[in-house]
Amino acid sequence: MPKGYWISVYRTISDPEKLAAYNKLAPPAVRAGGGRVLARGGRVVAHDAGIAERAVLIEFDSFEQAVAAHESAAYQEALVALSDGVERDFRIVEGID
Repeated sequence: MPKGYWISVYRTISDPEKLAAYNKLAPPAVRAGGGRVLARGGRVVAHDAGIAERAVLIEFDSFEQAVAAHESAAYQEALVALSDGVERDFRIVEGID
């Protein structure tokens, strides 16, 4: 079964306090949903139309598990805390078997 991935690239961070609140709530929600953080922050080199900002990559055992974790009440609470504090490109993608 192909794995699922959350890929999130932050274009701008306009409210660091909201991001901090999100960062307290999101990790436990991700772990509860079976997610494993593979990359968060750190160095970024951007090419083409990319922006060298904060990037996050989280792996799940399946695409369905990744979708369910995003829809969970705990993660939705984290999103409320984040609200308009950032502009990001967030995707859930299916891996290759």
